[in-house]
Amino acid sequence: MQIFHNLVRKRPCQVSPILAAKVLSQRPAGSSLSYTGLFPFPQTDGRGFFYPFFSSVPFIASFVLFLHPMGQKKLIRFEAIKSFPNVLQYPEGMPGKWAAFFKNENPLTLELACGKGEYTVSLARMHPDRNFIGIDLKGNRIYIGAKKCLEDKIGNAAFLRSHIDKILNYFAPGEVKEIWLTFPDPQLRLSRIRKRLTHPEFLRLYGQILVPGGRIRLKTDSPALYSFTKSVIGLYGLELLEDSQDVQTAIDTPASAGLENLPEEVIRELAIKTHYQGLDIAKSNRIYYCCFSLPANALPPIDDILHERCKQLELQTT
Repeated sequence: MQIFHNLVRKRPCQVSPILAAKVLSQRPAGSSLSYTGLFPFPQTDGRGFFYPFFSSVPFIASFVLFLHPMGQKKLIRFEAIKSFPNVLQYPEGMPGKWAAFFKNENPLTLELACGKGEYTVSLARMHPDRNFIGIDLKGNRIYIGAKKCLEDKIGNAAFLRSHIDKILNYFAPGEVKEIWLTFPDPQLRLSRIRKRLTHPEFLRLYGQILVPGGRIRLKTDSPALYSFTKSVIGLYGLELLEDSQDVQTAIDTPASAGLENLPEEVIRELAIKTHYQGLDIAKSNRIYYCCFSLPANALPPIDDILHERCKQLELQTT
């Protein structure tokens, strides 16, 4: 244990998760090893802030996060984006100021839950006459896209770190022309239905910042999220503009997918691949896409009907 203690203090990067978990699980009862100075956390009763959790799995996971190189990489990235001119973290006073930020009046497109920003970066390359903002809470992911933009001198793309449900804090009414939702978490549990980014509660937020007729584009590998979104479109009377249950076919042969009238630029946009698309988490081996617009008036308060339909559908499939 003392050897482990010395290694933590002198060379924390060399402590593997397996070693940390094994040693901590075998920690003698009553041991009072302190790691004061290693972590920037307040200490308690001389035993270290983490002492009460030394025998718990959550603590081991947290402890390993700080010891393992992967955890250190995240901390480095969080620190790096503080100085990135194309990354804003929970900024204040931004509604109506994005034209000044980009130094032009070009149309603005958002990518929500952008992850590593592949779509934001690729769209910005395709359309130098438009501005793009990727929004995500995970700063270590944003770092990848932001760094790519800086390296390649892509000046019409930026990244915003924040919760998506706080979007009204950053954009003025009518300031956004288009929204992309690329492989968002489908939130499959019925109890988390309100977390789905195409839920009416989110759509009401989008409607307040989109220009009249502004488009929302969903690209997902989740048949459940796609079906849910189509249900929302039908129930709330939204205008479905483009639709495909097999994006790859739509890209290869648009006519066979019923998208022969789809603009060439949209075909190119759909061809962009992301890290999560390659993972095929939903194991559907298929990419779904739909594009729709919101009505001028607010969506009707019929969310309970939507929830009940989803509940009944879940009961039928279980």
